[in-house]
Amino acid sequence: MRQWTVDAFASAPFRGNPACVVEPFEVWPKAGWMQALAMENNQAETAFLRRTADPARFDLRWFTPATEVDLCGHATLGAAHVLLAELGSTAARLTFDTRSGPLMVERRGDGYQMDFPADPPRRTAVPEGLVEALGVGPVEVRAGRYLVVVLADAAAVRAVTPDFRRLATIRGEAGEAGHVIVCAPADAGDGVDVIDRFFAPGCGVDEDPATGSAHCLLGPMYAELLGRPVVRFLQAFPGRGGEIETEAAGARVLIRGQAVTVLDSVIRT
Repeated sequence: MRQWTVDAFASAPFRGNPACVVEPFEVWPKAGWMQALAMENNQAETAFLRRTADPARFDLRWFTPATEVDLCGHATLGAAHVLLAELGSTAARLTFDTRSGPLMVERRGDGYQMDFPADPPRRTAVPEGLVEALGVGPVEVRAGRYLVVVLADAAAVRAVTPDFRRLATIRGEAGEAGHVIVCAPADAGDGVDVIDRFFAPGCGVDEDPATGSAHCLLGPMYAELLGRPVVRFLQAFPGRGGEIETEAAGARVLIRGQAVTVLDSVIRT
């Protein structure tokens, strides 16, 4: 059985966010086996695919080293990249059936475009313990699936050093505890509109390098703030980082990025 490691939201190896993608199954293996493999891989997510009668449609599940999750953008991008670039799919558009509904991916230029559900966050009070967990005070806080914490500037985003043990318990009005985005307008020389980072100790990932699901919130939020549908982001994970573009499309958000295969391996169990 083959497995690929793909750097998603990256134009070159060793950037973006690594995801492991297992070749498609005909029948799902046991969930315990998938969780054990994800723990063995020790990447933010391992993606598992199951074939359907439609060669352009697959069932898709994602596991962190600790748990199965409901939505993962970078591993969806990685799965599409494996199908199109490694396994030779000629589909104009791939559809993945997931816990978050159907997700669509197609080629766009030298990268890919994903069609995801938008999750525009609403303004909310600062949750108790958030400032102590992040070590910095917010300009404002919003909540959707995750908490969105707006900081004063890009330098503050880059400098955040959370207490992950504390952060794992913070939820406020967000859908999931221990999942916190920090963001701010980019500086003039950054070449993007927004700088952000994503902390997810609630699902066993202290900091994620490049997160598609986080931009389901950030894309529509900044489209409204900037007054235009297309927004460019740099997720500023130290030493890696991911380049992500979004386009607000009503109840959906289009998320664009590139992907690079860095490993092609064989599973022997």
